Amino acid sequence: MAERTATIGSRVGLHARPAAIFAEAAGEVGLDVTIAKVGDPVDEAMDASSILSLMSLGAEYGEKVVLRAEGPGADEALDKLVTVLETDHDAE
Repeated sequence: MAERTATIGSRVGLHARPAAIFAEAAGEVGLDVTIAKVGDPVDEAMDASSILSLMSLGAEYGEKVVLRAEGPGADEALDKLVTVLETDHDAE
């Protein structure tokens, strides 16, 4: 299983617009991707392509999250998703 740690880059955290952008990107990779705050149990990880899951995660600016995926292309997919999370989409 591939795993990456990312720091939330949007100033408003993973809410509204940044969550929608990330959920869309996670849905496009064609793998089941999960997200959790660093330190949370693995079995509590949430579906990264669900806007509701992302918003209920409550990840704020500067917090670290863990992304996990399994399957062909998982490493490349997670690298792409880390870039999306670490971008301040509110500055665009």
